[in-house]
Amino acid sequence: MSKLPAHKVKLGLITATIWNNDGFYSVDLSRSYKNGQGDWQSTPSFAQGDLLNASKCAERAEIWIARQMTKDATQHA
Repeated sequence: MSKLPAHKVKLGLITATIWNNDGFYSVDLSRSYKNGQGDWQSTPSFAQGDLLNASKCAERAEIWIARQMTKDATQHA
């Protein structure tokens, strides 16, 4: 994986982080929360109330990747 994400999609506490691995894109989904000390953390676990935003983030990530792959293909043609 590259060191910096190619793109991020955020909806509420849910984030889809998109990585470009030499033209192959992958996505990490996570939920942000504050720990007992008040520091922000992230987890790959979701509560029932998170699932709609998680699915919307995944859908938006898929759309971004599809557009990016089209853009990549036209730049290399």
